[in-house]
Amino acid sequence: MSQFFAKVLTTMVALLLAAYVLPGITVTSIWAGFFAAVVLGFINGFLRPIFTILTIPFTILTFGLFLLVINGIMLALTAVLVPGFIVQGIFSAILGSVIISLASSILHGFLE
Repeated sequence: MSQFFAKVLTTMVALLLAAYVLPGITVTSIWAGFFAAVVLGFINGFLRPIFTILTIPFTILTFGLFLLVINGIMLALTAVLVPGFIVQGIFSAILGSVIISLASSILHGFLE
């Protein structure tokens, strides 16, 4: 259970970092960041594998770069579901997903 909270907290910090770096992503409060991290975790756990399987031809044609678009879509979907977490445009979502992935990987690596 503590690994779950560690992953949520590292994702929340990564979300806040992305909101600080990118002008197209806004987190209005710490609680919005926390709920966005939880919702993003559930979306990545349940919907992302379905999207990945359904878009295998696009992923193969783009040599895996379409996975960045899928990650951006998951982040934009999180913004739709969580009040206080705003993503403006698909370009901000894709860049935000790259920043969140890198930052959460680095932060989670420090905790292990």
